[in-house]
Amino acid sequence: MAIAEVTVIPIGTATTSLSAYVADMQRVLASQQGISYQLTSMSTIIEGPLEEVWKAISALHDAPFMSGAQRVSTSVKIDDRRDKAASSEQKLQSVRSKLQ
Repeated sequence: MAIAEVTVIPIGTATTSLSAYVADMQRVLASQQGISYQLTSMSTIIEGPLEEVWKAISALHDAPFMSGAQRVSTSVKIDDRRDKAASSEQKLQSVRSKLQ
């Protein structure tokens, strides 16, 4: 399973507030099949099979254009571990266990 961290930045919008765009993008993610996702204060984490994660990233990138943005900058980091099952929660738990 792949874990992706995605940041989508609409450029050239009418306001400096981007929360309406973020809300639209979360609605887009809710319509995607085969993934789970979590909004953070700076990005969105998407988990699932790599093919489905790529589809979700593409839909996220397109969403601001549908809301009137003329330019969009998207940054993506992907952790694709294939030797064993992994998730964001599993990665966090591994670190937490080492802090005890």
